[in-house]
Amino acid sequence: MSEIKYAAKVHAPDIEPRIRHPRIFEVFDELKAGEVMELTNDHDPKPLQYQFMMERKDSFEWEYLEEGPMLWRVAIEKR
Repeated sequence: MSEIKYAAKVHAPDIEPRIRHPRIFEVFDELKAGEVMELTNDHDPKPLQYQFMMERKDSFEWEYLEEGPMLWRVAIEKR
């Protein structure tokens, strides 16, 4: 995923914790195949990646762009 053009950007800490993952999945589900969303977070979103693996198996590509210590950035592409 070089020269990424993002269809959506989500900064997870801006979303209320109880609806954070559902909202991220809503944004992802609105993407068309080949589109990419950028997720930023204040900690490693590894639990979300595992949730994607369970709930959206084979429908996404996950690439870390930045890995802390203050900010994590991930490109999530819809297949």
